[in-house]
Amino acid sequence: MTPVRSGSTIENNPQNQIAISQVFPYKYICVEGNIGAGKTSFCQLIKTEYNCKLILEQFADNPFLPLFYNDPQRYAFTVELFFMTERYKQLQNELTQDLFYDFTIADYTFVKTLLFARQNLKDDEYRMFQKMFNVLSQNFPNPDILVYLHRDVDMLQGNIKKRGRQYEATISDDYLTNVQNSYFEYLRNILQFPVLIIDINNLDFLHNPKQYQTVKDLLKKEYRPGVHRVSLLNL
Repeated sequence: MTPVRSGSTIENNPQNQIAISQVFPYKYICVEGNIGAGKTSFCQLIKTEYNCKLILEQFADNPFLPLFYNDPQRYAFTVELFFMTERYKQLQNELTQDLFYDFTIADYTFVKTLLFARQNLKDDEYRMFQKMFNVLSQNFPNPDILVYLHRDVDMLQGNIKKRGRQYEATISDDYLTNVQNSYFEYLRNILQFPVLIIDINNLDFLHNPKQYQTVKDLLKKEYRPGVHRVSLLNL
């Protein structure tokens, strides 16, 4: 899949959208994106407005992450195995029917585990890891919609620097590009549920309410299964 291009919009294509609702027509929303794309910030903003269950990845609890960024070859399998087991435990606990919430929104999907592992592990390690992933992933439902927030690598690097996590300081442009390509390769093959790729390259929805509203309104539309792309470069 090629990156989202300026002017690539679905707004006027009736084949891509079915209806518009004042409330999200989805019970389980997953928001994905590269490192520094703004996944968590967007989900937290949604939580402030709606009666929803918020699932945030607990990446800071991984004690091997700083070690991995300093020595990827040595700690790759350890860090990915820890991430997979922790994500599994969290989603097992959180993805239960809860009558107190209108919907669930998460800032990751379990398949993220496999996408990052493919980038970081050696071939023999990845084959072993994939077998474990395939067993564990059978326990989780597909999201009702997967939203991918896309930013160019230079914008990602700017966001990474702004949040100032020391262990992320060594993340290279090549690594972010490879992660992005892995996501695109995965997303383009999804036919079971809707995938909404939103190009938000220059948006600052955390500090610009109008931009946040525009992104949020896209989730009020009901989409057919498969990939849909929207460019918001001109906001």
